[in-house]
Amino acid sequence: MTDTKHPSGAPWRNFYGRFKGKGLRKSQEEFLESDLAELSPGKVSWDENPERVPLDLGGMFGGKDVWLEIGFGGGEHMVQQAVQNPNVGMIGAEPYMNGVAMLLGKIREAAAENIRVHPGDARHLFDVLPEASISKAFLLYPDPWPKKRHHRRRFVTQEHLQPLARVLKPGAIFRVATDIPDYVRQTLEEVPKAGFEWLAEGPSDWREPWGDWISTRYEQKAFREERTPHYLTFRRLDG
Repeated sequence: MTDTKHPSGAPWRNFYGRFKGKGLRKSQEEFLESDLAELSPGKVSWDENPERVPLDLGGMFGGKDVWLEIGFGGGEHMVQQAVQNPNVGMIGAEPYMNGVAMLLGKIREAAAENIRVHPGDARHLFDVLPEASISKAFLLYPDPWPKKRHHRRRFVTQEHLQPLARVLKPGAIFRVATDIPDYVRQTLEEVPKAGFEWLAEGPSDWREPWGDWISTRYEQKAFREERTPHYLTFRRLDG
């Protein structure tokens, strides 16, 4: 489907997930009111088609390497990465307001100062990130869209992967975790087409989590429901 144009010059895009769930706690509403504007790298908007303003990552993070988490859920993984890597700038994209509110609470608790939050679709963030500016990216337990007719909505399609490849530096690492076998199949088929190589060190490499991994709520749900997590590592190729 061809994108039409937003008045800002950016494309209109359909969004198929949720922007908001059940009511927020009072503390979470306060986090959104008081913290989000300061931590957002661009215009704060729950609109699926916000304005796009080019980002100055050097000014934002003082020249640090920048990592990106796509769909950070409740934010536990991103906060841990930020705390463990204070010399790195972290940007997270998440359109689900309840997840954003949860993350903001975790940022306060951890006193993490190297995180910025994009409260919206990652595709809009790709529009404003400089080319070859991201050193590492994470896609952890993305929405599986299990019905075959919905597979085109998955992140691991060229609509998403090509813009991701554009903003990643040559040699950048892209980690994918999922417990859905068909998502693994599509990931291994589509990600290399976008200019990546799979860094599998052996036939069981995908079974072992990364050394700095923190198990998320989505992984714990997978274990409870007896599904097997897969941990896939890709590297952005040159050119």
